[in-house]
Amino acid sequence: MKSMNVRDLLNSKDRFAANAGCRITEVDTVHAVAVMQVSVEHLNGGNVCQGGALFTLADLAIAALMNCQGQLTFGISNSIMFVSSAKEGDILRAEAAFVSDHHKIPAVEVRVTNQDGRLICHVTGMGYRKSIAIA
Repeated sequence: MKSMNVRDLLNSKDRFAANAGCRITEVDTVHAVAVMQVSVEHLNGGNVCQGGALFTLADLAIAALMNCQGQLTFGISNSIMFVSSAKEGDILRAEAAFVSDHHKIPAVEVRVTNQDGRLICHVTGMGYRKSIAIA
């Protein structure tokens, strides 16, 4: 399956990420990018972007990269480190890159930055590749 198809597939079928305002803009065999603009619906009680919204954005980038070769891959372990806060109106970019593109257990890291390039959070993820084509 071509990378473009993975982008289109996830943008149309990952309804949770779409409802959160996240979408994949780039994906190839070495990196993937997902974007989201922080809206009032993303804010927590402290009036900054809720961690779950940040994680959803990063997770979408991870899914795009891990599935770009056409094999169905699911996350098995993820970790997030919050570095600074995102505020309403910020445009966030999650860029995922492989740490290891292992045939069964790939590992990815994601940097989520705002429109000024400020690091908002860092996410690492591991997946499990099944012997099933993504459809």
